[in-house]
Amino acid sequence: MNKKSPTVAARVGPETNLKRRNNSFSNTLHSLASEVLFSLRVAVEFLQGFRILHYAGPCVAVFGSARIKEGSRYYEDARSMGGRLAESGFSVIIGGGPGIMEAANRGAREHHGLSIGCNIALKKEQETNSYLDKQFSCKHFFVRKVLMFRYSSAFIIMPGGTGTLDEFFEALNLVQTHKIKDFPIVVFGKAYWSPLMSLFSAMLSSGTITQEDLNNIIFTDVIQDAIAHIELVTRKKYTS
Repeated sequence: MNKKSPTVAARVGPETNLKRRNNSFSNTLHSLASEVLFSLRVAVEFLQGFRILHYAGPCVAVFGSARIKEGSRYYEDARSMGGRLAESGFSVIIGGGPGIMEAANRGAREHHGLSIGCNIALKKEQETNSYLDKQFSCKHFFVRKVLMFRYSSAFIIMPGGTGTLDEFFEALNLVQTHKIKDFPIVVFGKAYWSPLMSLFSAMLSSGTITQEDLNNIIFTDVIQDAIAHIELVTRKKYTS
């Protein structure tokens, strides 16, 4: 007597169950309509940023902690840095918040430079400072990051936290992969960033980065050295 063939349900049961589970999981993610709407909202953010920054002239982005208080050494350094950048003909673009960001915007305005804020909507530290000539607000970090990279001729990394490090290492990665070229980066505050200097030395020794990756980076405590480095690299970029 012939054995009965397995039923179709029995043969494909596990695969069918897997597909059902996958479909069920997919349904908990984003619908196609919601992703289209998300894309449109992101496009609007980019267009707002383009409208503000397109006529801003050469910009230098200054990053640093929002928690640095007025009167502290690094606040005053950032304020002086903003002023020197303005005197050198650069617009100053900042996250738009308090602390280091406020100080650099303040210095730029005091020296009649263009002071721009690219704010991000957060539960904390999201209020803009009062030293902005132009400003716009982003809902998404990646939009702000793209805009600041696109329109900046240089980065100045003042003492800060994880957000500052995020921008710094993104810049390093783009330099290393040659997505951006002749892009000067100033890391200001040698004592504060000394662990980072040691990390780079260890990475060079291990061969995970090369000296070429760091050619346009300087660590300094001197504002004039920072400005001179930016002017040297940008001049070479636009005259070569």
